[in-house]
Amino acid sequence: MKIDKESLRLYVITDRTWIKESSLEEQVEEALKGGATFLQLREKQLSDDEFLEQAKKIKYITDKYKIPLVINDNVEIAIKSDADGVHIGQKDMNASKVRTLIGDDKIIGVSANTVETAILAQKQGADYIGVGAAFKTSTKKDASTISLETIKNICNSVDIPVVAIGGINEENALNLKNSGIDGICCISAIFSKENIYEAAKNLDDLSKQIVEN
Repeated sequence: MKIDKESLRLYVITDRTWIKESSLEEQVEEALKGGATFLQLREKQLSDDEFLEQAKKIKYITDKYKIPLVINDNVEIAIKSDADGVHIGQKDMNASKVRTLIGDDKIIGVSANTVETAILAQKQGADYIGVGAAFKTSTKKDASTISLETIKNICNSVDIPVVAIGGINEENALNLKNSGIDGICCISAIFSKENIYEAAKNLDDLSKQIVEN
């Protein structure tokens, strides 16, 4: 599937760690209203049945706002929920295998932190690359940071869109300007905030400054 680069500009990943009075669906809707252009549903703690139920609820919202939804890691849930695609890590199934399972009309994103893994992901059929961690992150404690130079080199080595992930927030996001990325991925910078709509709106404004036209 050919992915629209513009849809990756503000890529938001869910995390139910910060659910308080509102539901995940309500939080997601606030993020989309604020300007999120792409959503990845990440659910590490739910059973498959719970994950599928959650995915269907979120898909209803992303369809309403015409925003692509990808499922983190779980190809089966992506298929059953009719999500727009799946995002996989280096330790998951490779992109070519995923493609045979989900078909040509779905999106495949692949995490990479080196030029070599990014090029391989593109060869195997990835539609976009997620590179990082761009900065230190509390969301994935085992993620090591990569240099801005590496991010630039990855962007220059592949023909598919590249988004940066890891510790990106309002304070450091502009450091990624002129790196060649097509979007920024945010988690806690949006969902840990009291006003999710406002946080997404601010990051949307920043993403427009970062992404090269």
